[in-house]
Amino acid sequence: MFLARVAGTVVATRKDPKLEGYKLLLVAPVDLDGNDKGGYVVAIDTVNAGYRETVIVVRGSSARMAEGMNERPVDASIIGIVDTADVDD
Repeated sequence: MFLARVAGTVVATRKDPKLEGYKLLLVAPVDLDGNDKGGYVVAIDTVNAGYRETVIVVRGSSARMAEGMNERPVDASIIGIVDTADVDD
């Protein structure tokens, strides 16, 4: 799992039929302070996340364990919207 910020949407008029009806978002991984770590990941949205929200993303086989993603060709799923993230030093 990692934290990311929703940076935009991905529109694909032609895609695998198993992905039809699902929203694809472009997310940028961030550190605990919300600073960009560099790069982007296309993730399927399972929680109705919005632009600039901080989200929890899973990749690989875990992405297919998200609600409704079984048997779908996904490598990254947004599984949560972050309210706060605290670290005790």
